[in-house]
Amino acid sequence: MKKFTVVLFFAAQSIFAQNITDTIAIGEVSILDNRLNTPLSKENRNIYVLDKAEINKLPARSLQDVLQYAAGVDLRQRGPFGTQADISMDGGSFEQTLILLNGVKIMDHQTAHNALNLPIPLEAIDRIEVVRGPAARMYGNNSLTGVINIVTRQPKKTGLYANTYFGTNFEKDSEDTGDTFTNRGVQFGANLAKEKHQHQLYASHDWGNGYRYNTAYENNKIYYQGNFQFDDNNSLIASYGYVKNGFGANGFYAAPGDKNSKEVVETTLVTLQAKNKLTDRWSIAPRFSYRYNFDDYRYFKNDLSKARSLHYSNSVSGEINSTYQLNKGQIGVGVEYRNEQITSTSIKNHTRDNVGFYAEYKTDITPKLNVNVGTYVNYNSQYGWQAFPGLDASYSVNTNLKIVANAGTSQRIPSFTDLYLDQRPGNIGNENVESEKAFQTEFGFKYNKRNWTFNAYYFYRSISEFIDWVRLTTNEPWQAQNFGDLKTHGFNTKVGYGVHLASNQNLKFALSYSYLDPKFENVDDQYNSKYKIESLKHQVINTIDYQLGGTTLSVANRYNTRQSYKSYWITDLRLNHTFKNNLGVYIDAQNIFNTTYNEAGAIPLPSRWLSVGVKFVGI
Repeated sequence: MKKFTVVLFFAAQSIFAQNITDTIAIGEVSILDNRLNTPLSKENRNIYVLDKAEINKLPARSLQDVLQYAAGVDLRQRGPFGTQADISMDGGSFEQTLILLNGVKIMDHQTAHNALNLPIPLEAIDRIEVVRGPAARMYGNNSLTGVINIVTRQPKKTGLYANTYFGTNFEKDSEDTGDTFTNRGVQFGANLAKEKHQHQLYASHDWGNGYRYNTAYENNKIYYQGNFQFDDNNSLIASYGYVKNGFGANGFYAAPGDKNSKEVVETTLVTLQAKNKLTDRWSIAPRFSYRYNFDDYRYFKNDLSKARSLHYSNSVSGEINSTYQLNKGQIGVGVEYRNEQITSTSIKNHTRDNVGFYAEYKTDITPKLNVNVGTYVNYNSQYGWQAFPGLDASYSVNTNLKIVANAGTSQRIPSFTDLYLDQRPGNIGNENVESEKAFQTEFGFKYNKRNWTFNAYYFYRSISEFIDWVRLTTNEPWQAQNFGDLKTHGFNTKVGYGVHLASNQNLKFALSYSYLDPKFENVDDQYNSKYKIESLKHQVINTIDYQLGGTTLSVANRYNTRQSYKSYWITDLRLNHTFKNNLGVYIDAQNIFNTTYNEAGAIPLPSRWLSVGVKFVGI
């Protein structure tokens, strides 16, 4: 903690030594609520936004790298550098967070272990919206603890992009080849921007021989997006992405027997979404999405004749949302359909259907009091009918201070892995597990003045029928069970400030803290649990960005204490310089104090890692 104190001290000295009239404007964005788009400053929920400027300054090259700096997000990496990671929020499990691309669900119904196996490059991302708390009435199933919405940008000009890097920890693979651990990658992109249509295309290749025995990886991605504006009232976004990700999975899922395991995951994404303004008051937004996933898990990578699992999954979904502007408020309604299929050697063949109906109403009861009420009604072919209401409200005390409160419900339908997996001797599913259900209440405030932003929230959440993987002895396989009820009290806060130090110097400072107090009830203590003991208790995230002309220095600090693990402190750094010809060079130093730590199970994560890169941004 001494390192953190020193960083804070010098940051504070730099900030408060300046004239308070020298400030940096904070831009406003509208959150993609599917039906009722709302400016961030008028939202009634606990929402955190990582914008493109912040993303570019972080010592990160993948979506997984970026999300570990998002307040309240718990990224548990097994394989670093974007190979494999589970994501959860505010003490929930990795299956309880919903991932969206421009508001479209891109979840994996086989297992959420593959949720972040996505082809979206950082350069295509405009911002990442983190919506905390159950949100079924806005986004449907599987939004038990929150939503991560990846919003891509619309190209403004025609141009090219290129990026290449090389990194190492200077250590040798003493258990295998004796080679020094390294990684490298290259990415190319191009934009075409016309008045009525814009296109972006990216391709990348990343490779590394790991950071310990059997953790080598290779990752290939391609992503295309087209934006079309037919007239002032009608537009369309089309996207296609493909990623093939192969990695050594030493200790990932069934340690210690899986020391020589390997996994190859391929994902294809297709999305189409239109916006049509029918009248001055009425608009509709139809959507279509398709996700194909191939997962090849090899328990013995050198002997494919046994303990190999092949999973082929498809999901097709369609959705129509509609908004009608009343004299007093807005009404939003929507309907969705989703078909999920899987063909698998260890899960077998299964299919299911899901239909959902949305209804929302938002209005200003008084000039200062805003209320948003709605419900989501769901039919699932396995679990029948369910309804999930929610209510948000806010009161503007003045132009700078707003008090917000909300209550919401949601459910998480078990994945096919939860239900049907037969991967003996490691893991077996359970056809009798029930859906998880959540109820959460939250209260807090938002304060914004000049370039200060400050917010603080308290929440209470109850998840019933919590699904965990449990066993009585180490000789038994892990099995999915409804393992009691999870009650969580939590508090989170975030402060940010930005200042102009001179005509060509800027300093930005952000600090967030999250505290969680989870308790399980109605559990059998005889069982060993895979996931219940891994959630965070304390999380501190601090970023400091200093810019002098074309040079930027960014320091990112992360402090985590888990419920059953020791605390750890990670400091990362990026030094970047951009020349006038759009060419830039950067140095990333990750885990610069060489902390020994783990985030999932007992898997150790990399020691100090140094990377250098060259980037050309002409888009």
